[in-house]
Amino acid sequence: METVWSAKAWATVWQYRATFLNGLLNTLQSAVVGLLIAMAIGFALGLMATGSVKGLRMFARAYVEFFQNTPLILQVCFLYYALAYSGVKITVVTVGFISLGLYHGAYVAEVVRAGIQSIPLGQFDAARAQGFEYTDTMRYIILPQTAKIILPPMINQVVALIKNTSCLYIIGGADLIATTYNFVTGESTGGAYGPAYLVGGVLFFCVCYPLSMIAGRWERRLKERDAVKPDKADAKEATA
Repeated sequence: METVWSAKAWATVWQYRATFLNGLLNTLQSAVVGLLIAMAIGFALGLMATGSVKGLRMFARAYVEFFQNTPLILQVCFLYYALAYSGVKITVVTVGFISLGLYHGAYVAEVVRAGIQSIPLGQFDAARAQGFEYTDTMRYIILPQTAKIILPPMINQVVALIKNTSCLYIIGGADLIATTYNFVTGESTGGAYGPAYLVGGVLFFCVCYPLSMIAGRWERRLKERDAVKPDKADAKEATA
């Protein structure tokens, strides 16, 4: 712990500050691409899970259960080494994108499923009575209403995804954790453990904390708004 108070260690970290910023940029890049993949998978599975085709519902359930109940780090290692031994040439960065997308796609799917199922069944019946097909019902009626419901937990998934990029260090990724580890074990920079890991933690905090605050405030506002609506309805009934 003495390195935490070492001026020399902090000076070394400051000298190589660009290295940490580059690691952060790589982390954010992995998070953005992984999120795009997760969103595509999640919305597709969410629609399957709430559809009328039993086979698709079973597939969506199996996917969610498998990826939610196995560690991300195990999935990363399996995907990387399984592809490597099978002769498929794939970069570490690509493995990171795919792993994050597949894993968080299961969680996004649950968020989408819960959002769709929160809409009263009467909305579906009314759309069907008006001649809307399933796709149009989702596109024009259901999904627009679920946006305010699913966005707060979706932001929480973004935070979780950013933190989970730390698992990519196990396969030699260039994310912030891998960069920090390489820094503290480097021949010319080794030894500055305390300052290096503190800087890495602060950088993660600076990205994740504002997103968590936004999600929390958004969720509280939605709850307050929903609590006000019944009160207004009761007031109208009382005056009627």
